[in-house]
Amino acid sequence: QAQLVESGGGLVQPGGSLRLACVASGFALGRYTIGWIRQAPGKEREGVSCISSGDTSTYYADSVKGRFTISRDNAKNAVYLQMNSLKPEDTAVYTCVADSPVLYCSGSYIDLRGQGTLVTVSS
Repeated sequence: QAQLVESGGGLVQPGGSLRLACVASGFALGRYTIGWIRQAPGKEREGVSCISSGDTSTYYADSVKGRFTISRDNAKNAVYLQMNSLKPEDTAVYTCVADSPVLYCSGSYIDLRGQGTLVTVSS
């Protein structure tokens, strides 16, 4: 059964780092464009970053540019989101999605998204 599973969320102090992983099973993740979205309580869903299939172009929301890095490891069938210099406003549920465009990424899509992982940035 094809699915996406996120991991790596947790509680971190401001200025700290986390690395989120989105691991696919049942299909080749490298064939598809993957995005990370986040939603904080009481706020609208926000596109955070994406990596395109094909040319592997990457895009970032202005709010995370310079602090977050998205990458692929096709051998591990995974996409990662390295988050550095975390701020309290980064607190949200982060979800990897393969079913629709995020930010400016283009490419191929598959009707799947993960269950989300909670990131809490607090002292």
